[in-house]
Amino acid sequence: MTTVELPSRAGLPEALVARDQWVCWREESRSGKPTKIPVNPETKRYASTTDPDTWASFDVAHETATEKSGYGLGFVFTAADSLVGVDLDDCRDSETGEATGWATEIVDTLDSYTEVSPSGTGYHVIVHGKLPGDRNRSGDVELYENARFFTVTGDHVEETPTEVCERDEELSVVHEAYVGSTTISSAEDDHSDTQNQDDDSEAVKRSESGSDDSASSTLSSPSGSVIDLDDETLLQKARSAGNGEKFGRLWRGDTSGYESQSEADFALCSLLAFWTGGDEHRVDRLFRDSGLMREKWDERHFADGSTYGKKTVERAVSGTSEFYSPQTTTEQSELQSTETATTSSPSPNGNQNAGAVSKSPASSTHLENVREREQARLETITELEQVVQRLRGEIETLETELEAERSRRRALEQETESSTGTSESFFAVFQSVLPWN
Repeated sequence: MTTVELPSRAGLPEALVARDQWVCWREESRSGKPTKIPVNPETKRYASTTDPDTWASFDVAHETATEKSGYGLGFVFTAADSLVGVDLDDCRDSETGEATGWATEIVDTLDSYTEVSPSGTGYHVIVHGKLPGDRNRSGDVELYENARFFTVTGDHVEETPTEVCERDEELSVVHEAYVGSTTISSAEDDHSDTQNQDDDSEAVKRSESGSDDSASSTLSSPSGSVIDLDDETLLQKARSAGNGEKFGRLWRGDTSGYESQSEADFALCSLLAFWTGGDEHRVDRLFRDSGLMREKWDERHFADGSTYGKKTVERAVSGTSEFYSPQTTTEQSELQSTETATTSSPSPNGNQNAGAVSKSPASSTHLENVREREQARLETITELEQVVQRLRGEIETLETELEAERSRRRALEQETESSTGTSESFFAVFQSVLPWN
């Protein structure tokens, strides 16, 4: 495993180390490409850029990263602070350190704490300010201030300040010159050293910041309902709804009340299907930012080459009969959600009725729900069978070792008996030749 050089507390701006917004990260392969995944420093499970309970202080995160080989450090940006991260990709020669002209101009204009990215081919600039407009990315330039995280190297660019500086006007200049104001599509959100874990993560790239487009490009939005809300707003609505407590538990990775994690995965995907209007791509991207995200999500489990995650999302969306529609929603109706049983566990999955909805035939939905429950059970059985098979192999090995030990013991006993018999014979002969016998 690659060793990651960790930054020291003294080498980082106080504006960062003073905040409990730190995660660890490790590199995993997602769809054939290396991806930096945010990790909860305390539980070692996937961290979420929208769940403060999965973050820690700098010291705790640093201690974990020091103990775990291959772990790095990351800082999460939130709406609660004025910090803005500016990510410049593919603008620096990792061997010579020479930067492109446009990158040098941005770094000089912002004139705030800047460090070299983990790949060595980019820069991370951090400033105090406010992002203007909706668009946050163009080409190799990306700016973000909420629900994303930077990998932090501490490889400070000497010509820049060692602290984070107030650069609101300069940020507007850079934004206008290099990004613009047109709303960006989610399909463009794919980069290297920063992430938001919606893609476990581009995978947990909203995990160093985003989404795995290559893994989910075949997903669709069959409901036709477009939810024009950013992820954080949508997640907040889900948490505030009538079954928001259950959503929150699942989002944090709590599978209590479900017979298996597969059923919990399906339950969360069903809730996300409701809130996203059945947008399979967005369900996949958001799930990757949850505490339930695991390596199994991207494993191919089906004859057609589909991954476990892709099939789970497809089943959840096809089994959802009602979808959130913000056009006619009121805050009161958002709190009145209905539960639709989709699992046989004590905590059945529910689809929230937070406003106008689009419906499909109830009989078809019921049949699909039955199929989903059966599929979840079959997957659980398969997992248990694999465990049983492994235990049988271990038992056979132990039995072989035990029999070998018994054979060694019997051989030793025979050797001891033989040795004792020889000694007794020698003593008898010796007595027979004594003169007084």
